Amino acid sequence: MPTALFDQAGHSVLIADDHPLVRGALAQAVRQSLGVAEILEAGDLGQCREILAGRPEIDLVLLDLDMPGMNGFEGLAALRKEFPTVPVVIVSAAREPETMLQAVELGASGFLPKSASLEVIGEALRTVVGGEVWLPPEANHVQLDGEAKDVTERLAKLSVQQLRVLSLICDGRLNKQIAYELAIGEQTVKDHITEIFRKLGVATRVQAAMLARRFMRVER
Repeated sequence: MPTALFDQAGHSVLIADDHPLVRGALAQAVRQSLGVAEILEAGDLGQCREILAGRPEIDLVLLDLDMPGMNGFEGLAALRKEFPTVPVVIVSAAREPETMLQAVELGASGFLPKSASLEVIGEALRTVVGGEVWLPPEANHVQLDGEAKDVTERLAKLSVQQLRVLSLICDGRLNKQIAYELAIGEQTVKDHITEIFRKLGVATRVQAAMLARRFMRVER
């Protein structure tokens, strides 16, 4: 269940990270930056989704890229499709500008390195709450190469269920196993896989898994 740290009127922010110390540090930074009235906490993607489903009025999500359930950018893409009105800022130890740009291509409103200073965190959060996208300076003068941009755009077209199927394909699951895990029919799995292949422009499960691992930071 969510942990409410404040009970006054104002912004509500969900901090989703599997490390309590990180959540505490981010909560302090958020309070100092936004004068936040309420902070909610989640330790994995499942709990994050549960909180958002019950609290659609949340103003901002700070989302750890590497916590349980995320599977790299797959979790971000699924979350943005399920809750498209809630801005999400990815919080990560990653510093590659290409990773930051991919996050934005997949629906994030910002990318915040975990090493960022309090001043930078404040600037980022105020920018995103104000309705704009924020990226670290090193990402502002970089562009994704043609292949990365094309594949990221294709991945962004997958539905939530298709993203889940793709994740299980990366796990090496067979159609029957995917059907059991997602509680759907095997024919439905086949239909999803057909659409995944079409949207990604691939012909085999191996090719689909390779794209996911390379461009969504899915590690298996």
